[in-house]
Amino acid sequence: MKTFVEEFKDQAGRITRDLRHRGLIQTALRKYEVKRDEKKAAFQDWESARQTAAEIKWEAINKLDEHLEAFASKMEARGTKVHWASTGEQARDIIVKVVQEKKARSIIKSKAMTAEEIHLNDALEHAGFEVVESDLGEYIVQLRKEAPYHIVFPAMHLTRGEISELFTKELGSAPTDSPEELTMIARRALRHKYITADIGITGANFAIAETGMISITENEGNARLTAALPKTMITLVGIEKVLPRMEDLALFLPMLATAGAGQTITGYNTMYSGPRQPGESDGPEEYHVVLLDNRRTELLADPEQRDALHCIRCGACLNVCPIYRNVGGHTYGTTYSGPIGSVITPHLRGLQDWKHLSYASSLCGACTETCPVKINLHHHLLQNRRNSMQQEPNATEKLAFTAFGYVANSPFLWSLITKGARVLQKMHPLVKGGAMDPAKAWTQTRELPPVAKQSFKEFWKDRKP
Repeated sequence: MKTFVEEFKDQAGRITRDLRHRGLIQTALRKYEVKRDEKKAAFQDWESARQTAAEIKWEAINKLDEHLEAFASKMEARGTKVHWASTGEQARDIIVKVVQEKKARSIIKSKAMTAEEIHLNDALEHAGFEVVESDLGEYIVQLRKEAPYHIVFPAMHLTRGEISELFTKELGSAPTDSPEELTMIARRALRHKYITADIGITGANFAIAETGMISITENEGNARLTAALPKTMITLVGIEKVLPRMEDLALFLPMLATAGAGQTITGYNTMYSGPRQPGESDGPEEYHVVLLDNRRTELLADPEQRDALHCIRCGACLNVCPIYRNVGGHTYGTTYSGPIGSVITPHLRGLQDWKHLSYASSLCGACTETCPVKINLHHHLLQNRRNSMQQEPNATEKLAFTAFGYVANSPFLWSLITKGARVLQKMHPLVKGGAMDPAKAWTQTRELPPVAKQSFKEFWKDRKP
């Protein structure tokens, strides 16, 4: 059985050679960048907005215990049943138990990355329940039996033709190349699921401590139907999603829309505070909120990297990352891909098993520059690398870097190796790609950068007065 790093390398090699796939993703993300920049320009001062958002999240995370208690007590006062889950297994057990108690036949579910994180669908299906994703992108990848490709755009790697073929095969629809018709095909299939579902499961974008309310942001209205039609509603939310005050949404809702999808504001923004109250026309009869830790408090205990919990899951860092744009979302092999996934996955799933993600980075800093809450992502990637080496030192790497440090600090040795490299590079074409090629791993997909014909020191020494 392959290790996680072997799977990553195999998948990355396959995807980077698939020029059609890379072209689809890069074209889509270039269009996103245009729209994002248009909407950022509408802010009076985007950088000040980022700074304010970072400070609000800093307050939320550094007083997380107080905010969570306030949030839970206010929700419980309105009849919501709040559950605390330390692990993914506990969260799954809580939700499966609620579903079993309700003797549910089917479940409709809106987009929830936390559910992907704990493999909730698998647990519910194993317990004998039907679970249907109501988000269009999530529904498409569910029919394909795939994980979401992207935090915000789950099916961005698929063309209309591929989706049409899928719907023809799975739903029996006529082939079509029209996005509107494809949407209507999915809508007709999903409407019946909404009506017959006994349980509705949602995620959450934010949890407001001041008022005890869940905020859900979406573009399709599917989460509203998921919450309004079934008799029982369950929300699974990571504990880091807390915001201190209701007024904070005035900044975070447009910021999430801008950074995430290049929109002024998302189509539907809905607040949920509890089960249906007397006199209300719709909403669930019973409401459960599951607060998920799943090693988040371990990250909270790390003062150096706890700001990774500030993440609002906008996906902006994925969209600008040169690695993500080339290897794609499925290559990462985990729920959260791209730079933020490379930072938090080693914390959530084990540093040694997932440390390779922190090395899958150019360290260009584009992720840090675009993050709307100013998480220092590329610096955290370096910290993960350092921490993994401190936990389990690699003798070969240690020897290599020690030797490099010795050479780099010796002007004589550095000059000698530089001159030798010029000679060896002329000989390299004779062994390139062969078993004797010392740079074979590099030259399989790219050219070696040329060694300068003359170093600056040599130039300075030879220059004429």
